[in-house]
Amino acid sequence: MRLGLSVAILAFIADQLSKLIILESIFRSENVFHTPFFSDKIIEILPFLNLRLVWNTGISFSMFASDSNITLIILTSIQIAIVVFLIWLMRKEKSFWSFIAFGFIIGGALGNILDRLMYGAVMDFIDFFIGAYHFPTFNLADTMITVGVVIWFLTIISSNDKIGFSAKD
Repeated sequence: MRLGLSVAILAFIADQLSKLIILESIFRSENVFHTPFFSDKIIEILPFLNLRLVWNTGISFSMFASDSNITLIILTSIQIAIVVFLIWLMRKEKSFWSFIAFGFIIGGALGNILDRLMYGAVMDFIDFFIGAYHFPTFNLADTMITVGVVIWFLTIISSNDKIGFSAKD
C-alpha cells in the first residue's frame, strides 16, 4: 500500500509542478493576475505537438462542461468518491503493478481535483494532433490516469482476475 501511495504523491507533485511551470513561465502575461485566464498563445514543440492553454470545466474530453457551481460540486464529489474507492481497492491489493497503477490513477485524479477546487476548471496544455485532427487537449494528470488504467487492465487480464484483487483474497 505504501508503494501505491508513494507513487500517487509523486504523480500528484509531477502534475502540479508541470502545470505551475507551464502556467507561470509560458502562458501568464505580465498584467494578468487572476486564474483561470485566456491565452491565445500556441507554442509548437514538434510537428504534431503544441503547448496550448485550455481550461476544462467538464470531465474527459470536456463532457459535462459547465460554468455552474452545481456542476463543479457534482464533478468534484464524484472524483473524490472515485479516489476513496480506489484507495479502498488498493488496501486489498498485493500486486506490485497494481500499486503502480492505483498510484498513477489516484495521483492524477488528485491533481485534477486540486485544479477544480482552486480554479473551477482543470488546466490542460498538451495539444497532440495529426494533420487537422486535434486530440482533446490534456495534461500530465490525464496521462498518468490513462497509463494507470492501462497497467491496471493488463494486471487484471494477466491474472484472470475480474476486478484487480489478488487471487488469494
